[in-house]
Amino acid sequence: MRFRHPDGTTVHLAYCTNVHPAETLDGVLAQLRDHCEPVRRRLGRDRLGIGLWLAHDAASAVDTDPSALRTLRGELDRRGLEVVTLNGFPYEGFGSDEVKYRVYRPDWADPERLEYTTALARILGALLPDDVTEGSVSTLPLGWRTTWTAERARRGHEALRTLGARLDALAELTGRSIRIGLEPEPGCTVETTQDALAPLTAVDHPRIGVCVDTCHLATSFEDPRTALDALATARIPVVKSQLSAALHAEHPGRPEVRDALGAFAEPRFLHQTRTVTPAGPRGTDDLPEALNGDALPVTAPWRAHFHVPLHADPDGPLTATLPVLRAALTRLVGGPRPLTRHLEVETYTWQALPPGLRPRGRGRLADGIAAELALARDLLTDLGLKELP
Repeated sequence: MRFRHPDGTTVHLAYCTNVHPAETLDGVLAQLRDHCEPVRRRLGRDRLGIGLWLAHDAASAVDTDPSALRTLRGELDRRGLEVVTLNGFPYEGFGSDEVKYRVYRPDWADPERLEYTTALARILGALLPDDVTEGSVSTLPLGWRTTWTAERARRGHEALRTLGARLDALAELTGRSIRIGLEPEPGCTVETTQDALAPLTAVDHPRIGVCVDTCHLATSFEDPRTALDALATARIPVVKSQLSAALHAEHPGRPEVRDALGAFAEPRFLHQTRTVTPAGPRGTDDLPEALNGDALPVTAPWRAHFHVPLHADPDGPLTATLPVLRAALTRLVGGPRPLTRHLEVETYTWQALPPGLRPRGRGRLADGIAAELALARDLLTDLGLKELP
C-alpha cells in the first residue's frame, strides 16, 4: 500500500511474511498464493506491499539462480504484490516448534550473517518495483548480549563496514539504493535505540541505520519521541519501522493478571519481559522466568515482547501498547517530513497466541492481517497522508 505524505514523499506500508513459515523458494511461492494474495483481495487493493522474509536456503536459491529470481518476481507481479523491504533478522528455522535464542544466530560476528544480508540486498535490488529506487532490509542488532565479547564486537563492526562498501557498489551498478537497519531488541547488545547510537556512529555509513520496531520500543519503556529525536540528532537514519504492539500488564502482582500473562507464556518464541524501577530498567529473558519467581518487582507495570494483533486488544486485565505505536508513528510520518518511508506491520505470533485467540484456518488469518493493515492505513490517513491507488 502506498501513501502520499503532504511533502510529496511516497510512504510504503507492507505486512511481514515471517508470519507464514517457509524455508524454500517453493514455500515462499505458496505463501504468495495462499496468504498474501487473499489479504490483498480482502483489502480491495490492486496492489499490496509485503515485507518478504526469505530464509537462508530460499535466499541462496534466488540469489544464485537467475531463473528462480525471475520466477519470484513474476509471481509477485501476477498476484498484485510488491516488495520494497525484506526482513533479514531470522536466518532460518523461524517456523520451528521452538525458536527462542536460535533466532539470534548467526550474529554479525559470523561471516554467514554478512553473506546472507549481502544476498538479500542483491535480491531486493532486483525485486523493487520499476518506479522505486530505494529498498530496506531489517537485521539482527549485532548479537545477543551474553555472547557479545569485545572481539566479536570488533568483527561485527568490520562486517558492517564491509556491507556498507558492498551496498555502495550495488547502488553504483544498479542505480538502486538498498539500506540496512539494525533492529534494537530487548536482550540483545543493541537493546534500545540509545544502544544503537555508539556502534552506528562508529560504522558511520549512510546506508546503515536503524529499524524501529514499536513493540520492542514499548517493551523497553522507551519514549518514542525521545528515542527518535536522539537518532535524528545523531544523523542516524530510520531505515524502516515495524508497526507492532507489546503486552502491557498494569498490575502484575494481581493473581488474575498473572494468570492472563501465563496464557501468553508459550514454548516457541522468546518473550522478554521488562519493568522500570527507581534504580532503572529490570528484565528477564522470557515471560515464564518473570512469572515463576521474584525476578521482577510487581510494584510497577510489566511489558512483554509478544507481538499482539494491532486491531484487537487482548482480553482484560491485559492491554496492548498501541499508544506507543501511535506516538511513534506520529513522530515518524506526522511531521513536515517523514523520518522513514518504509512501514511494515509485523505480527508474527498469530499461531503462538493463546488457543482461544488463534485464527482457525487460512481465511481467518487473512481476515486478521487485513484488519491490522486497515488499522495502520487509518492511522496514516489520520496523520494527513493520502492513500494512493
